[in-house]
Amino acid sequence: MRYQFPENFIWGTSTASTQIETASNHAWKGLKAKDGYTFLRTTDHEKRRKEDQTYICKLGNAYRLSLDWSRLQLSPCAPFEKEVVQEYRDFITDLKTNNIYIMLVAHHFTNPNWFDVAGHWWGKRSVSYYLNYVEQLVLHFGDLVNNWNTFNEPAVYLANGMLLGNFPPLKKNISLMLKSQKNMAKANKLAVAIIKEKYPDIPVGISKNTVNFYGQNALGKLPAALFGWWFNRHIAEQFIEPLDYFGMSYYARVGFDPLPVTYIDTPEKIEALGLPHDKMWEYYPEAMSDFIEYFWNRYKKPIFITESGICTDDSSVRIRSTKHYLQQLHELINKGVDIKGYFHWSTFDNFEWNIGPTYRFGLVKVDFENETFDRTMKPCGNFYSEVVRNNGF
Repeated sequence: MRYQFPENFIWGTSTASTQIETASNHAWKGLKAKDGYTFLRTTDHEKRRKEDQTYICKLGNAYRLSLDWSRLQLSPCAPFEKEVVQEYRDFITDLKTNNIYIMLVAHHFTNPNWFDVAGHWWGKRSVSYYLNYVEQLVLHFGDLVNNWNTFNEPAVYLANGMLLGNFPPLKKNISLMLKSQKNMAKANKLAVAIIKEKYPDIPVGISKNTVNFYGQNALGKLPAALFGWWFNRHIAEQFIEPLDYFGMSYYARVGFDPLPVTYIDTPEKIEALGLPHDKMWEYYPEAMSDFIEYFWNRYKKPIFITESGICTDDSSVRIRSTKHYLQQLHELINKGVDIKGYFHWSTFDNFEWNIGPTYRFGLVKVDFENETFDRTMKPCGNFYSEVVRNNGF
């Protein structure tokens, strides 16, 4: 069967600056990952922008990226560093000359160290500091941006950073998490207004991660229901009001027994139950459709898939997975759901946050083993490039 997508459908890939640029003055720097690597040098993207641009252009008519807040702004409310602004402007301008649609993410899991010292997201000054950052992003880059994400996956950031203790600031404090949630939701609303004041016709959204939580036994049903409500629905309610579209990512299904069961932390349980999985989670692509239909019916806002992928070293598995997800999108579009575009996670193998660079999502291989960081297009990258070129498969 031929899956042909609508004319002007947006195809792209997605990255985060922290995962592909050498660590600067932020809290991830020096963190020891689960696989033994230290978060310092990631993929050398800042040294290979011209080369990386060629892959980005082969893999879409769009690109979703973030910038390093820590390099752009050295202290609270300070003017952006001119050399860093020019570095990023040159890179984005080169992409624009190749007709690449730019989705810029303001906050993708990482704050400057000075922000954390000044009180972090639970602090009283967090909103004003973030809004100053957004104002300067708009000032210096607004003319190059086709689409904005104010925040990437706030529920992931809040849960991992302040409830589970996996991400900086490595806290396990529900009170700090709820204070931070309130401040981030407020900052989101005000940031949208800042962007719209200067660029009223440019769409603004967030990226909202979704996870299919379920109870694997009687003890797991209540924690799965509670976490599913907060993570999937409640956080969306806190952020949705001012947005032009709903950005959604989906990767995984997570069972509770009553604790979370993942291939990252409890691979023996996943294996014992015979559950399909990638290197991180239970694999259950069908739930993506359920989430899209839920959010479409609830909000009737256009939808972008801002991240979608699978953690595997096998290109054939990634190709099959990509087909699974794209088939679902095609069916939903035919049913009348307004899906504007799809961003594959990720362009390159990168430093996968707290678990390290041996957990890979890239369409482009990065040579970490020999520390050359050389790039090679994978067979799955060639497949996705053909999808983009043909607007279907």
